[in-house]
Amino acid sequence: MKKTRLSEIAGIINKIAPPDLAESWDNSGLQLGDPSAEISRIMVALDPTPAVIDAALASSCQLLVTHHPLIFAPTKSISTATPQGRLIHAAIRGELAIISIHTSYDMAENGLNDLLSERLGLIDCLPLRPLARQELAKLVVFVPADHLEPVRTAMFPFAESLGAYRDCAFAASGEGTFTPLDGATPFIGTIGTLERVQEQRLEILINRAKLARAIKALMAVHPYQEPAFDIYPLLNEGNKPGLGRIGLLANPLLLADFAAQVGERLQTPALRYVGKPDAMIKKVALCSGSGASLLRDALRAGADCLVTGDVKYHEARDAEDLGIALIDAGHFPTEHIMVTAVSRQLQQMVTKAGFGGCEVIPCLAESDPFKYLSGSTKH
Repeated sequence: MKKTRLSEIAGIINKIAPPDLAESWDNSGLQLGDPSAEISRIMVALDPTPAVIDAALASSCQLLVTHHPLIFAPTKSISTATPQGRLIHAAIRGELAIISIHTSYDMAENGLNDLLSERLGLIDCLPLRPLARQELAKLVVFVPADHLEPVRTAMFPFAESLGAYRDCAFAASGEGTFTPLDGATPFIGTIGTLERVQEQRLEILINRAKLARAIKALMAVHPYQEPAFDIYPLLNEGNKPGLGRIGLLANPLLLADFAAQVGERLQTPALRYVGKPDAMIKKVALCSGSGASLLRDALRAGADCLVTGDVKYHEARDAEDLGIALIDAGHFPTEHIMVTAVSRQLQQMVTKAGFGGCEVIPCLAESDPFKYLSGSTKH
């Protein structure tokens, strides 16, 4: 069983939460750690709190994967006189690497907002605020038949998924011809002699933003000194990741009933909502964490209700004025669902990659920082 390096796990995590989806103000990615360090146990958590880091170290983990970053803003000093400094020192002393998947996982297909949509029973979901259109290209490369598999495997990390299918490619047989000239060092053939070679035409759909990296990977594994490849721009649009989701309830509900259902499915001790209790809710927008800034996006998309967390007073007043229902289910309840989901997905992916000795566990040491009391009707 091969050893697992942090850099290899980071590569797998990047497939779950692609770094290029992160907001410009965010600090997703590797927070602490040696990319060459060996990893045998991973913990997944929402926040890198003292309790979580203690739990990871007590569980003999070498990597902690969190949603929220440990280091968010530029840090001028790392001192144990500060809470953040103490956490950084504790992690380094315990040789615990930390990776954050923050807004890249929020945006990703099958990421946090898709998890939340599924939990709340929405169907036919789309991003509420899509990112700019992704332009696609078709990369066509000609490969000797006996080298098809290594080249195809090297291209798969860059290939676009087609719906629920990944690793999509097409190969067809043909005959390639070339004559090596003076100064060439051909993998096949003799200088000055026309060669005929059985080759495979390999076609892969690629996001144009990933094209340069794909070609670099291709050149690293292709056996020819000068691989022949073509790039075709396409009119097809790529996947449309984005912030938040909007979808439909299979069965419309009154706002009061839908709010109660949200609270039950997210195990929220208490939630707040804005709107008439008997308003009919059919089309629902949502954003995990703090998403009240998407209120007008939800209204433009025709949503009857926006579900999010961390709603401020004036944002609630805006919802009243705009005539759209608003449910504040809390930051922690709308995001903590990622812990179990990412643990399960990451375990499946590291095992499939051949790192069967690497164990992924969810953190059980987290709880909502807010405590709730029943309200009073007296004023």
